[in-house]
Amino acid sequence: MRFTEIGQQLRQYRLESGLRAEEIAARLGVSRAALYRYEKGEVIKLDTIKRLAELLKISPLSLLGIGVEYLSRAAGYLDRVRVIEETTDQILQAYGPYSYLITSDPFDQTLAEVYAEAADAAGSDRSAWRAQSEQVLAVLGARKRVYQQRRPSIIAIMTIASVRRFLDLGVGGAVPMSERMRAQARAVAALECENIASLMETEPMGVQLGLMTGGEPNGNFKILRNRERAYLAINPFRLEAHPTAQIGVAMITGADEALAMHQKVAETLWRDALKGGAAAAKVRELVAAARAG
Repeated sequence: MRFTEIGQQLRQYRLESGLRAEEIAARLGVSRAALYRYEKGEVIKLDTIKRLAELLKISPLSLLGIGVEYLSRAAGYLDRVRVIEETTDQILQAYGPYSYLITSDPFDQTLAEVYAEAADAAGSDRSAWRAQSEQVLAVLGARKRVYQQRRPSIIAIMTIASVRRFLDLGVGGAVPMSERMRAQARAVAALECENIASLMETEPMGVQLGLMTGGEPNGNFKILRNRERAYLAINPFRLEAHPTAQIGVAMITGADEALAMHQKVAETLWRDALKGGAAAAKVRELVAAARAG
């Protein structure tokens, strides 16, 4: 049993629930001191694990890292990934127009402005939209800080169709926005793609980027590994859309069969993808076409 990871999930639940430690301890039938010990990774009895799983509304197997975690909110999924990334040594990402952890500060600034504009236009729902925006942006910022501290290696496989769509719609492109904001979002997307091309060309240590030339896949996934274990994360939530406007279920699992199947797919995609100068040239071609259009 990976008690450290169970403790992380318990602490995450406590912080997100807004409940006092005493309330959670009472629901688990333990003392507050025991609760804090569990959060630090001490051994938990099986009957306490069962009550904890009921509290977290997940299966005991998922809590033990055997089953599948299901997350129905973008912020919840992103925060769970943040926790995993705190011990991750390698991130393998398949599909999408960019790898978020290596995007620039202007990307984050523009995404925040796009979300804020959408919240202001949400009428009576303005407060809820703003709160969800701030929660997601805070988690994203925390993930980047973890990345800057740990520098796990990143292998990302992007697609031509997703890069073209990113350039056409801009940062946060699926969010309705003003013409002024759309122009800014497109300009920053072009700068991001130029940065991607530069990384493809220079191939800095710890960052490997490839570009698929075939058809658009049906979904995206990432595999996060450290020396002891790996996670597969399948995410329907996109930064291109406002978190309040998205409905879906993300899945995270450490099941060996799921990891092996997705690893095999990723290896095939990486083998066939454009890399280095050839990939950089294609991305720059897409940027030039978007600016000309």
